[in-house]
Amino acid sequence: MMMEEFKILFVFLMTLLLVLKVTISLWWRPRKIEGHFSNQGIRGPPYRFFIGNVKELVGMMMKASEKPMPFSHNILPRVLSFYHHWKKIYGATFLVWFGPTVRVTISDPDLIREIFTSKSELYEKNESPPLVKQLEGDGLLSLKGEKWAHHRKIISPTFHMENLKMLIPIMATSVVEMLEKWKAMAEEKGEVEIEVSECFQTLTEDVITRTAFGSSYEDGKAVFRLQAQQMVLAADAFQKVFIPGYRFFPTRRNINSWKLDKEIKKSLVKIIERRRKENACGKEETKRPTDLLGLMIWASNNNNNTTSNVNVTVDDIVEECKTFFFAGKHTTSNLLTWTTILLAMHPQWQIRAREELVSVCGARHIPTKEDLAKLKTLSMIVNESLRLYPPTIATIRRTKADVELGPYKIPCGTELLIPILAVHHDQATWGSNATEFNPGRFSNGVSRAARLPFAFIPFGLGARTCIGQNLALLQTKLTLAVMVRGFNFRLAPTYQHAPTVLMLLYPQYGAPIRFQPIPAPTVNCY
Repeated sequence: MMMEEFKILFVFLMTLLLVLKVTISLWWRPRKIEGHFSNQGIRGPPYRFFIGNVKELVGMMMKASEKPMPFSHNILPRVLSFYHHWKKIYGATFLVWFGPTVRVTISDPDLIREIFTSKSELYEKNESPPLVKQLEGDGLLSLKGEKWAHHRKIISPTFHMENLKMLIPIMATSVVEMLEKWKAMAEEKGEVEIEVSECFQTLTEDVITRTAFGSSYEDGKAVFRLQAQQMVLAADAFQKVFIPGYRFFPTRRNINSWKLDKEIKKSLVKIIERRRKENACGKEETKRPTDLLGLMIWASNNNNNTTSNVNVTVDDIVEECKTFFFAGKHTTSNLLTWTTILLAMHPQWQIRAREELVSVCGARHIPTKEDLAKLKTLSMIVNESLRLYPPTIATIRRTKADVELGPYKIPCGTELLIPILAVHHDQATWGSNATEFNPGRFSNGVSRAARLPFAFIPFGLGARTCIGQNLALLQTKLTLAVMVRGFNFRLAPTYQHAPTVLMLLYPQYGAPIRFQPIPAPTVNCY
């Protein structure tokens, strides 16, 4: 009898302990956090038990994406609808609850500088959601601490400008092949309609594969085709991201995704082992490689000769390859897509870019590496595209200790949401024409384009600045240079302006563009 009573008492106490723990985590702690920030003048939409502000967030997001928007670059109300709405009520710095997790929005460029540069050791990158990590890999984008620093040091030579410039002939060949197809398709009617977002993805895949795999290019291309299939499945999964535990359900999509994930890893391991054998047999050059895969294998083989305590394993190499494909392909293709859309909307800048190309390159239709450095107008256009339509619209950092950020006291473990898009569109920083396409604002360089420094952060800031930005900018400028020289283009009548976020910023209904080849100048012979 006493044993039964003891069991009942034990179950009661455990239940009481669980209820107490849940109450503290899901009610008392959020109330305490709200009070802490309220005392500093930081408020936000009220916390709702367990769900936080998720219901309002999803509602605003769904409503904003119901239909296309007018041909305007004021995309903040559509793309970051919750920030646009609550900023008007609570100011630029406010609390927003993603379930029981609080985030503080920070859009002041001076405070952003503290987070990313002067006091960056006090902040860390937060964990990516599982679905995102499955796509982007567990590489540089998500690594932290000594392992991140070690990997970045290893991979950096791949992205040195001198190494990237050697890719220009390869890039140019791929660009010319794509544009020649467009010209052939335009012969009958004098113009052709192209869905550029799809074409640019194919184009960037080729360059990314060569940069990642070097001499193992063909094998790498097959692996990246599998990764592309994985991204298609992920796009469907993102529509169900708010169903708890959905990724664990044995649905047809999830089963296919699990199979692809295993196949991708298995194929990459085979490539790695083959390269290692080639190195051992002396088939590869003895000098330090420049492709990402070669550098990671080189580092793995030389672990014993380094002072780092972090070893590079086969799994590490696999994850870095996945990361590079995801980040490299989509950052560059999205940049090319939005810049093409902007030039189609504003044809006067096509003319200005074309005049500059003729002036700098003369009769050469393919710019050299020296030419690309002189294309100031094209650089201004690309920077303005990155300002208005940054690939990543927001980023998150988490405090590693109690910190003082400007006038605010931020507790350890607090997530800070930096709305990059809002920073780029802020009239106080960029002037009254902040939502207009005006590449001329960059005529004196990036540092003088805005009223405050550190207000232009399309690739991040500080030590964790995107390692592949030089590759993205080089490929974008080269592609645009050849395209603008060879075509006039405008938006297709079917184009619908609907910027939308699916990890990165992309056109919801695609990007159909009408291209009209520019006839080659005739030469009169007398």
